[in-house]
This record gives sequence, C-alpha cells and structure tokens, in this order.
Amino acid sequence: MAMSRFKKTMIILWCAFGGLILCAILFFVLISKGVFGFMPTFDDLENPRMYAASEVISADGVILGTYFKENRVEVEFNQISPYVINALIATEDVRFYDHSGIDFSSLGRVVVKTVIMSSQSSGGGSTISQQLAKLLFPRENFSSKTEIALRKFKEWIIAVKLEKSYTKEEIMTMYLNKFDFLHNANGIKMAAEVYFRTTPDSLNLVQSAMLVGMLKNPSIYNPRRNPEGTLERRNVVLSQMHKYGKLSAEEFETAKAQPLGLDFKTFDHNFGAAPYFREWLRVTISATKPIEKNYWSRENFVRDSILWADNPLFGWCNKNEKAPGEFYNIYLDGLKIYTTLDSRMQTHAENAMKKHMSEIVQPAFDKENANNPKSPFASDLTKEEYENRIKAAIRQSDRYKAMPTKSMSWDEVMKVFNQKVPMTVFSWQKHSIDTVMSPLDSIRYMKRFLRCGLLSLEPKTGHVKAFVGGINYKYFQYDHIMQQRRQVGSTFKPFLYTLAMQEGMSPCKQFANVPTTFYLDNGTEWTPHNSDDARKGEMVSLAWALATSNNLIAAKLMQLLRPEPVINLAREMGVYNHIDPVPSICLGVADLTLHEMTGAFGTFPNGGVFTEPLFVTRIEDKHGKVIANFTAKQNEAISTETAYLMVTLLQNVVNMRGGTAVALHGRYQIKVPVAGKTGTTQSHADGWFIGFTPELVTGVWVGGEEKSIRFRSFQYGQGARMAMPMFAYYLNAVVDDKTITQYNHKKGFEKPAGIDYSRVNCESSGSGSGGFEQTAPSKIDDRFY
Repeated sequence: MAMSRFKKTMIILWCAFGGLILCAILFFVLISKGVFGFMPTFDDLENPRMYAASEVISADGVILGTYFKENRVEVEFNQISPYVINALIATEDVRFYDHSGIDFSSLGRVVVKTVIMSSQSSGGGSTISQQLAKLLFPRENFSSKTEIALRKFKEWIIAVKLEKSYTKEEIMTMYLNKFDFLHNANGIKMAAEVYFRTTPDSLNLVQSAMLVGMLKNPSIYNPRRNPEGTLERRNVVLSQMHKYGKLSAEEFETAKAQPLGLDFKTFDHNFGAAPYFREWLRVTISATKPIEKNYWSRENFVRDSILWADNPLFGWCNKNEKAPGEFYNIYLDGLKIYTTLDSRMQTHAENAMKKHMSEIVQPAFDKENANNPKSPFASDLTKEEYENRIKAAIRQSDRYKAMPTKSMSWDEVMKVFNQKVPMTVFSWQKHSIDTVMSPLDSIRYMKRFLRCGLLSLEPKTGHVKAFVGGINYKYFQYDHIMQQRRQVGSTFKPFLYTLAMQEGMSPCKQFANVPTTFYLDNGTEWTPHNSDDARKGEMVSLAWALATSNNLIAAKLMQLLRPEPVINLAREMGVYNHIDPVPSICLGVADLTLHEMTGAFGTFPNGGVFTEPLFVTRIEDKHGKVIANFTAKQNEAISTETAYLMVTLLQNVVNMRGGTAVALHGRYQIKVPVAGKTGTTQSHADGWFIGFTPELVTGVWVGGEEKSIRFRSFQYGQGARMAMPMFAYYLNAVVDDKTITQYNHKKGFEKPAGIDYSRVNCESSGSGSGGFEQTAPSKIDDRFY
C-alpha cells in the first residue's frame, strides 16, 4: 500500500513536472509566435535595421563628412582592434563562446535581481547576444514584474535566434556597430573617431577599455562629463582582462596608470572638410521632382525641371529605387558617395581663403570703414537707404521671425533689438567669441565680414577639386559658388573677345581707342568710358586692350558683334543663367554664378571643348556595390585655334607690363604657366579673378553680403586685390605640395598644329609686345574692371 502511494505520488510529480515542461515549451512557442506582443520575424533577424550614415569621400580616399540620422558607419570584424574584442568578452560575457545565446549559470541572478527586485538595469546576466537583442529591438517601458519577466524571456528567444542566424564574430560586430556611444558616435567606428580621432582597428589597449567600459551605461560613464568615473570604469575593464588572462600583471599595472587620453572631435552635420560643398551635395542628391506651385519663381522652377531631366545627380535619391517602391535615403542607407574633390587641394583652398580674407581683405575693409557712421554699408547711402537696409536685415533675422511681430509696433521691435544679450559671434582670430551685445549691433557686426567663394576644377575631366563656398559655414551658410549670382565685371570680356577671334579677328587687329556711343531702345544714349586717358586716341591692338581691361575697345567690339551672338557663345561655353541682350554686357553687368564662370573658362585650356563641372564619380551602397556612375558632359564650344588665341590673350593679362594680373609673377612669385582675367563691378561691389594653368582652372569671387557693403576706392576694391591673391596662395600651395602628383606644372599650354603664329605674335606684325612694354600700368576704371 505504501509503495502504491509512493508510486502514485511520483507519477503525479513527474506528470506535474512534465506538464510544467510542456507549459514552458508552449509558453516560449507562443512568445516566439508573437502571441504576447511583438517578436521579430525571420526577415527582421536576417536584415536587422541599423541606420547607417552615408559617407562623402574625396578622390584621394579621405572621408570629408557624413549625412546621418544616426552617425554610424558599419565595420567588419577584422576592422576592429583585438583589444576591443578581448575587453568586450572579459567584461560583458566571459562564457560567450560556450553558450548559445543564454548563460544558464546566471539564471539565479536573473530571478533575484530582475524578477524579485524589479531591477531593469541589473543586466540580469545578459549575454552579448541578449544585449544585441535589446539594441535591435528596444525594450518598452514596463511597470509590472510580469511584464519585465516577459520581456526578458523574449530577449532570450531573440538571442537564441540570433545565435542560429549569425556567427559569434558577426554578433559581436553587430553589437559594437549598433551601440550608441553618445556625442553622435553611433557604433565603434565613429566612437573611435569622435573620442580618439582614430580608426577601430587602431584602438590601443586603454582606448579599447574605455569604450568597452561605456557599454555598461554611456550616460554615467561619459568621458567628457564624468572623466573620473569613466577612468574608474575603464580600470575595471582592464582588471577583468587581467583576471581572465588577456593581460599580464605588468601590462595591467602599466595600463591602469595611464590617463584617458581623449582627443575629442565634435561630430555634427556642420563638421568636416568642404562643408559648403557637402551641403550643396545633400540638397542636390535629395531633391524631389519639381512642382511649380512649390516655387515662388518660375525661373527657378524651370531651372530645377531641366536639372531633374538632364542631371542624373540632381534628385538621385528620389529617382532611384533600392527596392520596389522604396527609394534611397542618404541619412539611413550608408551610401558611399565618391566625389571629385581632392582633400589636399581643398585644404589648400580653405587655407588660402583664410589667409587672404583674415589677413588682408577684412583688415583693409575695417580700416577703411573705421570712421564710417553707416558701416558696414557704403557711406554714400542716403539716410533713408541706410535705414531701409537695417530694417530689411532685422526682418530677415531669426530673432525677428521668432517674435510675435503682428502684435508689436516697430518701436517695440526696436526696443528688443537694442537690448544687450549674451551671444556667440564669428571672429577671424578665435572663430567664435562669447560676448554681450544688442541684436542690432550683432547684425551690423556680422554684416561687416566680407564673403568669398573659390572653385577649382580640371578643364579636361571637369572634376571639381576644391569648393570653398564662404568664409565660415557655421555662421555664414549662404553658398557663393552655386547659389549666388553677382555681376561678373570684366571677367565677361573674354566671351566677347572669343567671338571676335571666332569671327576671324586677330589679337593684333587694331582699333582706335576712343569712346563708342550706343543709342538704346528707350531713347537714351550710353557711352562707356575708362577712368584714365592711357593711349587715348591711339590705335591699339585687341591683345593690349584685353590685357589692360580697356572698356572703349570692349564697347567697339560689342557694337560690331551685337549682344545676342555673344550670349549664344557664352551658352555654348557653359553659361546657363539668363543674360539680358544689352550692350552693357560687354562690361559685365550680367549676374552669373562662380560655378558657371569657372566652368566656362575651362574651355580655353581644353582646346575649345567645354566640359561640365563634375562633382561625383560614383555611388556605392553600404555593401560596396556600385549603384551609380557619373561622367561629365562635353561639347565643342569653339575651335581649337580660337581657344589657343584666347589662352594667349589671357596670358598677356598676366605676363604683359600693364596687364591687370601682372602681380602673379611678381609679387606672388607664381613660376608656372598661367593665364586669367580680373573683374571688378560698379562701385567696387565685387572682385573677381578666374585663372588657369594647362591642367587647372580656379575662380575666385570676393564681396559683401549686399552690394552696398563695399570698398570705397580701388586701393583694395578691385579684382586684382580683392580676389587674385587668394588664387595665388592656392595655386602656389598646390604646386608646392609634393604629394599631389597628378599634375605636370612645368607643362606649357598646348599649341595646336598648323596655327598661324602671326595672328598671335603681334611684335612680328608691327604692334606687338614691344608696344606693350612702353605703356605704364594704367589707372583702373572706376566702373568695371
């Protein structure tokens, strides 16, 4: 009887135990099927969503910057330092290679801390696989013990599934790629760069230990806000590595005595080289199909519609599907955008800009305006004009737009703008300075900084090598290369002379240096003049006239050739913005971009072939697969002979005595073959220089934010002083850089076979360079130069 009861009891116990096992199995099955809430599908596990930053990469392989929602660039296991891997295992999951996602030896701790004590931060014996499960499929905010335990069970199941889908190395790599190390450092690659300015494979022992220490809680172990606590946590990691045989006693003692060794680098969308270029690229590649009702200007709508149809880069993300109905996203898809920019040349361009603007142009402008009560605006503005400009600047400010202005009088607005407040403003000396000033004074202060743009490209390939769109992207985000249209002054004259050469004129052809009067359709007369009487009334050659930027001869050519053919020729050479067909275009009244002017000048050293500027060569997906290639469009704009004649004429601008760019070989010591053209617009509002060697074309513009912010005189208010030195600093730096080996700077301009040299060498035809040498440098025109 006793045995029978014992047997019955055992059967009941085994049945109960078996029932519990079956219930547990059923419970886990139901969890895995999503009965108790979300569970990732097989596809979710095979393709976990990790937002990856898109990289902008230079032609020489340097990452210029990134676009991101989460600043993450994924790496492979073999790209991670062994110190990181050893520290990770020793600290987070020492039995990582011995379990299949769940470390059952820690289940007791799970029950006590997680379930009974309701501790969500205890870790609960989480393996690396479980921690990855948390990152890929974040926890909800639970309040009850049952919900906390249920979530823990879900993580176990996800961890086991991850172990079945991936190798151990892949799991560690995914974990390190996914973790947010704060300060826009998502993943181990960006963490290495943000905290130590290095790469994941180059992280040393103490750097690796610090980053692994942050895995416990990056908010607490934040090396910038809590360096002492972070150092203590790092040493715990080192101790774990020593405990489990990854470090010797000597290595441990040496390492824990070292400081954190941070080399912190701010990482945001404004960070990196070529910020103006990267912003232009971001807007361009992400553009949507133009819809007319969204445009305030029909001209802009037509322009963007043409770009959408003809330019594969414009709107690329929204014209190409990565999956049916799903388009690419530069913030999420980890694209690699390979650009034509050269990081070394970009650095030289940015340095040339800073040197010229901070050491020469801005001090000269400040000195000239020291006693100007209307500074930074021109002193010849009327009181009404000055006040209108100030009011316009106030209305355009962010502070004004954030105010309830509809319920405020102008006096109330001015009261706010005259009240001093703390702020941070730009400074050439310190880049940023914290100060106290009124918003009105800050407007005047910021407007006094003159602006600039520099674009450099290869005429044969169209590859843009340097792109400096302004003086400081953080404070002045307007792009002076692609966005801005300003009068181009005498840099337009080469189009006029090109048509003259194309029509059969010789550089040696002579005209009387006398005024020409135009009788306009509105019944008025227009007679352009020079500012001096150099060789007035004499017969002068076209070569001399272009070299000295003579307005009288330009007017005579315009009278002979007419505006429409000149505009048509400029179009063939890449000028795309509207130009009014008026005689005054001969002096450069057209508003054009630095982008189109620099590209057009590339036609001359490229033998008459216009090559459209190219910014991107290819795009790869995050796996390295090429998904787009780009090449520059070309067209034969002018004949080879005409191009060579113009190269010769524009060399005279640099080489001749009296040439407006003669200082390039003198003061600035340029030793390579170079040609170019200066340009200055009315009232000294804009200074231009576009110059080229056989293999590189570079355009520079300098001026104020508004045309009324300008130099008063030609001492500095001319293209040869405002813009040309920046070109010289840049070119000399490129020539002197021995790591830039793709250019042969000793090579001269290519002379086409069979050209009639008598059409170029004016000395042999009786009015050549000897005549030029007799002429002293002329005073510069007070209107256009």
